[in-house]
Amino acid sequence: MDIIIASNNLHKVSEYKEILCPLGFNVFSLKDENIECEIAETGSTFKENSLIKALEIAKYTNKIILADDSGLILEAFPNILGVYSHRFMPTLSYKGKCEEVLKLLKNKNRGAYFTCVITLINFKDKPLFFEGICKGHIGYDYVGDNGFGYDPIFIPNGYDKTMAMLTSIEKNKISHRGIACEKLIEYLKDNMEK
Repeated sequence: MDIIIASNNLHKVSEYKEILCPLGFNVFSLKDENIECEIAETGSTFKENSLIKALEIAKYTNKIILADDSGLILEAFPNILGVYSHRFMPTLSYKGKCEEVLKLLKNKNRGAYFTCVITLINFKDKPLFFEGICKGHIGYDYVGDNGFGYDPIFIPNGYDKTMAMLTSIEKNKISHRGIACEKLIEYLKDNMEK
């Protein structure tokens, strides 16, 4: 089965390829499909933004489309990141954004969690949604070379190292995207031949 990932984020596309290709799915980026567009994420929830992305790419192809929206939620400041995680302090690199989060949480509750909502369209009559959450806390330093975004400051529950210190195999088993993907995969296994 061919699946197009509705994202220009090459790290995200790479994660989906690592998760889905070994299971027999053919995963394509927008670049692979020669689709060029900027998508305005105007939704107020991860689900809304995920659907917006999928529907925008559906204007260019009738192939199966997978879109997601994800972000980091800080328990001490639940409205600062969330659906705005990527757009938080937009002039800064992700390392700079992480450093700002570390400053912001000085002497604050460090609880945090990542959320991902996947939307799948052009597979059934209506869009399908799959959600994954990875709970943890924000560390005190920027540590690790793997992953991307806020991974170098996020320590998942049950671990003593940041998401960016995990191998891609370890991360994909516990990450918000990995958990949402697992739900998607189970759904596809149950419904592909029906």
